Amino acid sequence: MNSDASRRRDVTVADVARAAQVSKAQAARALGNYGAVSDDVRERVLAAAEELEYRPNELARSMNTGKSHTIGVVVGDIENPHFGLATRGITDTAKRSGFNVILINTDEDTEAEIDAVRVLLDKRVDGLIVAPASSVETQHLRRVHESGRPLVLLDRKASGLDVDTVAVDMEGISHDSTSYLIGAGHRRIAFVSTLKTDEPYRDGMVLDSSQISDRRDGMKRAFDEAGLNLPDDLIRLNAGDNESIKKITRELLQRPDPATAIIASDGLIGLSVVEAIQELGLRIPDDVSFLMYDDFAWTRLTTPPLTVIAQPVYDMGVAAAAALIRQIEGRKVPAAVPEFTAELIRRGSVAAPRVTGVGN
Repeated sequence: MNSDASRRRDVTVADVARAAQVSKAQAARALGNYGAVSDDVRERVLAAAEELEYRPNELARSMNTGKSHTIGVVVGDIENPHFGLATRGITDTAKRSGFNVILINTDEDTEAEIDAVRVLLDKRVDGLIVAPASSVETQHLRRVHESGRPLVLLDRKASGLDVDTVAVDMEGISHDSTSYLIGAGHRRIAFVSTLKTDEPYRDGMVLDSSQISDRRDGMKRAFDEAGLNLPDDLIRLNAGDNESIKKITRELLQRPDPATAIIASDGLIGLSVVEAIQELGLRIPDDVSFLMYDDFAWTRLTTPPLTVIAQPVYDMGVAAAAALIRQIEGRKVPAAVPEFTAELIRRGSVAAPRVTGVGN
């Protein structure tokens, strides 16, 4: 190919050096912004680079400098608006600091996460932001940390791993929202999550995700304080696609002692639960109360608007990127990672149960 576009892509440091009438070493130092070079040489080199439309070889530059100016981000489900908004916060912050972002989705699978981390390290990313699929199986993340590679955890904690973690206090907000439902008269409160387990939930079950474990603990504390037993039979895990979530919802609402309120652990689950309720010919909150984690625009457009647990997701992404870049740049006095809290926003989807459940 002899097109102008092809010629421009093939411009090398040597071409820039010839145009600027300097040595190749001087041109490389000026273009890479390292080493000693006079202001006159730098100006000539940069002017020549602009004239020739020079584009640096990022791989070669990373091998020379040890920096790729790239951040790796690993999340569980990019279809989930929660992670989409957090990733926007990460990319906006990274861009302002001159970093590119490589995003990998794991479908909340630990083996896929291990592969993703390996791929990103092979691509010489300067650091990693990971929303771990498991808060228990974290040996791969421990190895990253022990190697000295900058690492920040997003949204979930990892047991025994002392790294910057950007997450909301889920136990506290779960307690408050459950207490709100109990105060409205509910005893049969269901909780639906995508967390993958090999068996149905049982009392005291160790949960792989710190987020879901904390939410379960918050619910249990609220029931204990009210002198009630947490309805373990209404905690449903392994909520996968739309059809499986709708099936779970039907089971919760059509059993002899049905749930009178449902808590969805994210927006995707929330959409499917609301759809299933409508298909059953039931109304929110007359027949069943509903509450979900995360506040998205559509939750204000339903009839009635939905009660939600709002999290500062975008700001969490910003904080995660800022913490990682701080590590990458080797700042001697790192600022503390800000603490984030969620807020229960009460709208119209919670009311007293029409038929009181077991325990009243």
